[in-house]
Amino acid sequence: MADDEIMMEDDAIALEDTEDSVIDDADVSGIVPFILEKYTRAEDYRYQDEERWLKAYRNYRGLYGPDVQFTEAEKSRVFIKVTKTKTLAAYGQIVDVLFAGNKFPITIDPTELPEGVEADVSFDPQLTPEVRQQLESPYGYKGDGQDLPPGATARTLMDRLGALKEKLQPVQDKLQKGPGTTPTAVTFSPAEISAKKMEKKIQDQLQESSANKYLRSTAFEMALFGTGVMKGPFAVDKEYPNWNEDGEYDPTMKTVPQVSHVSVWNFYPDPDANNMDEAQFVIERHKMSRTQLRALKKRPYFRSQVIDEAIQMGENYDKKYWEDDLEDYAPEHGIDRFEVLEYWGMVDTEMLKEQGVEIPSDFDDFDELQANIWICNNKLIRMVLNPFKPARIPYHAAPYELNPYSFFGIGIAENMDDTQTLMNGFMRMAVDNAVLSGNLLIEVDETNLVPGQDLSVYPGKVFRRQGGAPGQAIFGTKYPNVSSENMMMFDKARVLADESTGFPSFAHGQTGVSGVGRTASGISMLMGAAQGSIKNVIKNVDDYLLRPLGEGLFRFNMQFDFDPEIKGDLEVKARGTESLMANEVRSQRLMQFIKIASNPALAPFAKFPYIIREIAKSMDLDPDKVTNNMNDAAIQAEIMKGMQAAQQEQQGAPAGADAMDPTGAGGATVGTGQVPQPGEQGFSANGQGNTQQVEANGQQQPPMASVQ
Repeated sequence: MADDEIMMEDDAIALEDTEDSVIDDADVSGIVPFILEKYTRAEDYRYQDEERWLKAYRNYRGLYGPDVQFTEAEKSRVFIKVTKTKTLAAYGQIVDVLFAGNKFPITIDPTELPEGVEADVSFDPQLTPEVRQQLESPYGYKGDGQDLPPGATARTLMDRLGALKEKLQPVQDKLQKGPGTTPTAVTFSPAEISAKKMEKKIQDQLQESSANKYLRSTAFEMALFGTGVMKGPFAVDKEYPNWNEDGEYDPTMKTVPQVSHVSVWNFYPDPDANNMDEAQFVIERHKMSRTQLRALKKRPYFRSQVIDEAIQMGENYDKKYWEDDLEDYAPEHGIDRFEVLEYWGMVDTEMLKEQGVEIPSDFDDFDELQANIWICNNKLIRMVLNPFKPARIPYHAAPYELNPYSFFGIGIAENMDDTQTLMNGFMRMAVDNAVLSGNLLIEVDETNLVPGQDLSVYPGKVFRRQGGAPGQAIFGTKYPNVSSENMMMFDKARVLADESTGFPSFAHGQTGVSGVGRTASGISMLMGAAQGSIKNVIKNVDDYLLRPLGEGLFRFNMQFDFDPEIKGDLEVKARGTESLMANEVRSQRLMQFIKIASNPALAPFAKFPYIIREIAKSMDLDPDKVTNNMNDAAIQAEIMKGMQAAQQEQQGAPAGADAMDPTGAGGATVGTGQVPQPGEQGFSANGQGNTQQVEANGQQQPPMASVQ
């Protein structure tokens, strides 16, 4: 059990738990049966799925279930674990696709028409104020997304710059809405910058919470059982090691979002729902030790006194029938653990009020609200309203193969259950036949032998015959070998396993591929066709897991993070399917495009900064570290130019002068601003004050330094 459900105290509304005020069991007697009734319904509905999962697990482990009965003639108990090979191959492909870019496949992009922030702004350092005023339109255009709603007031352009407001402050008088329309214009995208800042924050949070590890566990259960479940985000107080100047350990505590993996065996969804969007409730079953249960008292809104009472009542963990099959060692004695049920879902408002939960005035008109309830030993140990806005159940269930009429999906093991049974049967028959045909069957006529002899057979064995008995006494019979026919059927069943799972054997290492697969282009075509099935799986991961998880982290940061640079009209996009394209292929296509765009006639239509960043990504490089931002450089140059002009004005230089031309006239001058005459210091024939002059006697004089 991971400590992953700490709530924000300012946003949670819970039962008060103090030493002086504790709600009696009679007051909460209605909520506990309510949760238990939901749990029983979900458990009964899940029975058929549990049977499917058990069969899938046995096939993966190579174990025969109690439904398999062997006859006395069957001696072999061999189990060919092709299911394990296929499951691990599917799991490996999912993980390779999801982590092909060395980061979590979630991105944040601005919407098509972002609200509250400009999509693009630009300025041209060489554009005169007169021309700029002619180009700007105070009215905008129809459909530009800038229409004011009734009663709203106009916002200045600076108010719509988001994260770039302070950075663009020095050039605010030169800014224009929309992308630049001149060759020297510089374009900025405030909405895009806010999106990338939010994306970096979410990626950092996922790394902090070890989301990669949990996603791999989810992908494994998804391939094996057909459904993978992740939970989150929740706020946790993470401890960062730190030592003060005296050498004492002084850790830094920081509240961060946390995600975790939930085993499908402990996941009990609404039986009337086909996906998480339709689910009214979800119950997670926890197996907690005494220490873990006591640790809950340190977390917000858990009732410490009730937890102590539940512990005093003793361990109550009820071992399910399927747990013995999942464990290699099943103890006969009881389990020293507590069973804790965690409920997330809708609860009637009247029931919440009866339990002492204070309902905010904004929710007075609601008939039901979403709540989080924990019970143990029929004791209510926690009850809060869902603190997140909008309130959603924080579980994400992704199917391997979508079953539109059931909540749980279909996995690799179930798809090849029949072919696995066939392979096992034919292999057992082949082994039994090979054992029989590998030795002679001995037939003995005892009437021809001396009675009382040992009939065991070994090299050099001597049998004593009866005197004068006619005929042969010992016969050797060879049993017919038909194992080759059985192995042919085994190979046929293996081919059918490839068909039923969509994973050809050559895709996970089988050698001896013939026909079109003997050439490089042929095997490339076969591998491309084999990726067709995994594309649907990755699409399910994108739609049912990655996007909801990214949206949860996005809402978490929008609600609890007050950094204005990550705010904006943004949307979460899952990029798992994009990873199916190999980086080498993507890099080649980008290089081809940049060659085409290098044509002077086509160059104005290409966004070269974006192309360079995408090329860096295709090479598994961080674009922020290996590419320069030309827009930021242009801003800095404009700022330095303004500072230089202000400095020159303070020194008395005319406006528009620069370091090499203080007067702006284009010629060499002295510091007084007077043009030097012939014969004066600083005068030269070619207009440069630091050149050498040639006197009338033909001797070269030392150069004269110009006065600055």
